[in-house]
Amino acid sequence: MYYMFLANGFEITEAMAPLDIMRRAGLEVKTVGVTGDEVQSSNGVNVKADCSLSQISFEEMEGAILPGGMPGTLNLKKNTTVIDSVRYCYDNGKLVAAICAAPSIFGSMGLLRDRKATCFPGFEKELTGAVCTGMHTETDGNVITAKGAGCALAFGHAIISYILSKEAADKVMSDMQCF
Repeated sequence: MYYMFLANGFEITEAMAPLDIMRRAGLEVKTVGVTGDEVQSSNGVNVKADCSLSQISFEEMEGAILPGGMPGTLNLKKNTTVIDSVRYCYDNGKLVAAICAAPSIFGSMGLLRDRKATCFPGFEKELTGAVCTGMHTETDGNVITAKGAGCALAFGHAIISYILSKEAADKVMSDMQCF
């Protein structure tokens, strides 16, 4: 199971576009309400999460995905279950993925040291030890980072490429008329 953590103030496009792409690819993904069962995006869109923090399972966890947005990123960063989930995935070679400001969480945890990474411009200083590339997406081992909302489809593509294959990701994007 892949868990996408949603906290009040998350960026809707950075969550929903990759979620849609992952589900189209047949991946099991659940949204997790970090700040409640219903989570409000940074632009006021309410989303009902699939499950709560108490319902996640480390035994089933294959990856942790963090959308950015403000104050969503800050709300994710201060939640110990989110941090524990990211640490568990990272330490066990499972997927950890973040977009926009959320890669700063990985930076503060020391997960980006000597890894290629990208983020929303201005957050580079928070990617402690990373080789910041400024690319739309970066995949370095089990860590995927992306730049911002405009890169949300590319972020989803990178995630599917990592989990399944580039061909599977290309097929989903082609079926969606992305290229």
